[in-house]
Amino acid sequence: MKHTIEHDLNDSEAKVATERAIAQYRERYAEYEPFLVWRDEKRAELGFSVKGVKLKGSMELRPGAVDVDLDVPFLLRPFKGVAIAAIDKEVRHFIQEAHKERAQGGGKTA
Repeated sequence: MKHTIEHDLNDSEAKVATERAIAQYRERYAEYEPFLVWRDEKRAELGFSVKGVKLKGSMELRPGAVDVDLDVPFLLRPFKGVAIAAIDKEVRHFIQEAHKERAQGGGKTA
């Protein structure tokens, strides 16, 4: 099941916000070895390592939304909610930062 984070940014701003979010997540939770690799302009692979198990998923940019999906083995399903909540929090934070930058004239509009 995909988790959707809605926004009103253009594609470039949304991509920067997601990259910043994962970078922040990487700093805070380095022990989980988070990664984000863009496969094209709209789709990225992301993943984590939990208790020696590598979890993989995807992030996709759509107009007005970022979809996040993680494939999690049954025994680690409780971690999925925690991981999605942390990603959601970070992405939303950097969406707000993009709004501030735009308001200050530092960002581009759609």
